[in-house]
Amino acid sequence: MDDLTAVIKETLENGGVLSDLKGRVRAEIFKALEDPSLERPKLPSENLLINELIREYLTYNNYQSTLSVLMQESRQPHQPLDRNFLCSELHVKSHTSPELPLLYGIVSHFTDQHSNNVNDVRETDLGEGEEESEEEEEEVFKQPEITIIHK
Repeated sequence: MDDLTAVIKETLENGGVLSDLKGRVRAEIFKALEDPSLERPKLPSENLLINELIREYLTYNNYQSTLSVLMQESRQPHQPLDRNFLCSELHVKSHTSPELPLLYGIVSHFTDQHSNNVNDVRETDLGEGEEESEEEEEEVFKQPEITIIHK
């Protein structure tokens, strides 16, 4: 019987079902613990934008359990915000695939500003005459492009 339980548990974990169920249970626990008589303070509009960036990221990475808890706790509207609206409100222009979360481009933009030339650092780290293998080159994340529009 223990073997059967272990196999079922492993199958549910591998399929992502177990983590999804755990996330739903957590969300329901939070919901049950909430005191409906307490009025939540009105959140600034920035929270809506931040939560939407996080939702886009969680959805892209298939973090469904975490997403269900975020949606329950934040009371984010069920319908995602339009990406063009999000770009407009954040004053950014996305030059990447619409499937790639804006958060990747925003982080890339600011990390690229601080490390002006990553390739120079990588060449220095490799030493003279050494080259990266094809596997190492493929593992390098293709940086999304985004433009921050200054007001």
